[in-house]
Amino acid sequence: MMDAVPTGWLHANPTVHSVRVAACDLNAQARGKRIPRRFAHKLEVEGTRFPYSVLNLDIWGEDIEDSPLVFESGDADGILKPTERGFVLMPWLDTPTALLPVWMYHPDGRPFAGDPRHALAAVLARYSARGLTPVVATEMEFYLVDDSTRQLRVPKSPTSGKRRPGAQTLSMRALDSFDRFFTELYDACETMDIPAQTAISEAGIGQFEIDLAHQPDAMKAADDAWFFKLLLQGQARKHGFAASFMAKPYPDYAGNGMHVHFSVLDAEGRNIFDDGTDKGSATLRHAVAGLLTSAPASTLIFAPHLNSYDRLVPGAHAPTGICWAYENRTTAVRIPASPNVARRIEHRISGGDVNPYLLLACILGAALAGIEDAEEPPAAITGNAYALDLPQVPDTWADAIDRFENDPRTPRLLPPALIANLVMTKRQEMRDIEELSEDERVDLYLDTV
Repeated sequence: MMDAVPTGWLHANPTVHSVRVAACDLNAQARGKRIPRRFAHKLEVEGTRFPYSVLNLDIWGEDIEDSPLVFESGDADGILKPTERGFVLMPWLDTPTALLPVWMYHPDGRPFAGDPRHALAAVLARYSARGLTPVVATEMEFYLVDDSTRQLRVPKSPTSGKRRPGAQTLSMRALDSFDRFFTELYDACETMDIPAQTAISEAGIGQFEIDLAHQPDAMKAADDAWFFKLLLQGQARKHGFAASFMAKPYPDYAGNGMHVHFSVLDAEGRNIFDDGTDKGSATLRHAVAGLLTSAPASTLIFAPHLNSYDRLVPGAHAPTGICWAYENRTTAVRIPASPNVARRIEHRISGGDVNPYLLLACILGAALAGIEDAEEPPAAITGNAYALDLPQVPDTWADAIDRFENDPRTPRLLPPALIANLVMTKRQEMRDIEELSEDERVDLYLDTV
């Protein structure tokens, strides 16, 4: 993917006071610097430098012990260049501020294999080489949370001052209770060019979902999902409460998912999943097979944290059986009802706590592997997947880490260096999180993921 650095953006936006330059690390944390406006123009020409190890920190922001990126290499610097997205306003801050997203390269111009954004770029290059273009949409589930006490609660309604203690699936009243918040959120999405569509009230207390529109640019879809997480968390704090994508903030309510819908266009703009029938094409089946085959190896990407596995339990509105079906939300892979020309796949395993770049790299990479190998899936199921005897995704963090590290499918999806870095990161987190109480674990994940 070519870099397209913006020209004259700061000149055209004279009210911007300062700039944040940031890259996405393996845990989807924004790592970067604050730079005064007067020096920011150099970023567009020269980029900036971070140690390679900055993209491979644990969830607390600590170095990974024994990582070759730290002392073994002298903690060397990589070159951070602006992405093609260019400057993006940060409307949740009081001071007019712009974010310049960057990604990491070696000094000789090679992409740094440990950068999640480059991992997605490599998968998209494989699609492009075949004359194919993924069209991607995401569904972002989250909770609004009052975390001012030890017990998490739904925030008071800004309009009534009351708390609604129960779930309010598709409740207009729940949405209207936070109308000012959602109005400002949608305005901010417009400012940041995030294509936010439908908002709904979900099954959990204070749980909502906002869908980001289908678009024929999977990298922008990943950028949008990452930006949306930063925006939502910042906007909520501005209103005096928290917004969290934590996979399972409440033990007794539904977890947060991040469902991904995608189709694939050929060089003439035709949907290769459409054969004019309701069943879809053979290529659709090959893509489904690739997703199912890769699911055990990729579960660490879909469920990257200890808390993620509290969501992945049978019968809890998160699929655990490795299967597919037409118009069935109990399955890992669903083919939604749609006009034939819009035939698409919905991937339903992932939690809201994922890294969007790694998520799309693994989903799109798995589908492409299935297409390349002409894999055939098992028969589509009918009925309740939780009631069937099906192969299951890994149900513990430790098992998911092992499968990710050792499954021969993983290197078809992600670079070996990134695989090694992520395994070291997760094993360190798994060790250190044992020292935390349950309340401390909730505090850790509530804001970070």
